[in-house]
Amino acid sequence: MGWVVLGVIVLIVLWLLASYNGLVSMNQRANQAFADIDVQLKQRHDLIPNLVETVKGYAAHEKDTFDAVIKARNSAISAQGPDAQAAAEKGLSGALGRLIALSEAYPDLKANQNFLDLQAQLSTIEDKLAAARRFFNSAVGEFNAAVQSIPAVFFAKNFGFTQRTFFDVGEAARAQIDQAPQVKF
Repeated sequence: MGWVVLGVIVLIVLWLLASYNGLVSMNQRANQAFADIDVQLKQRHDLIPNLVETVKGYAAHEKDTFDAVIKARNSAISAQGPDAQAAAEKGLSGALGRLIALSEAYPDLKANQNFLDLQAQLSTIEDKLAAARRFFNSAVGEFNAAVQSIPAVFFAKNFGFTQRTFFDVGEAARAQIDQAPQVKF
């Protein structure tokens, strides 16, 4: 009888350890996915000053647009955590859209090879960023489901495992993010 009780206790402990280790693994996967977003955002942020300088050469009197882009970029760089970064990136995407739209009013800018190269780089980064966001949100969804499932629901909070926030940029920006930016000539 004593061996049976001991065997059951050992099995329960092993089951709990396996569940805990699974949560650790999923949490690390979500952390890695968020780090991938950071890499793409850094590349995007590094590209923006070059894009602004190129447009400035053709549309110097559009100071308000340039200031808005730089302010949005600085806000995005300093944002911490998924919620703050998502909000800041939403503002940056809108400001970048206005900057890119200036090319329609300036045919010489639209034909500038440097501007076209920067637009192509931005398009590539946006594609990679959308993929990184999807991967992060998938990892967060898997982690959140595990935290809410039995047996983890009984001990997860005690070990610091709480639900994570998805990287949500809002409904309006989601349509733009899920599609590659269009470059028109």
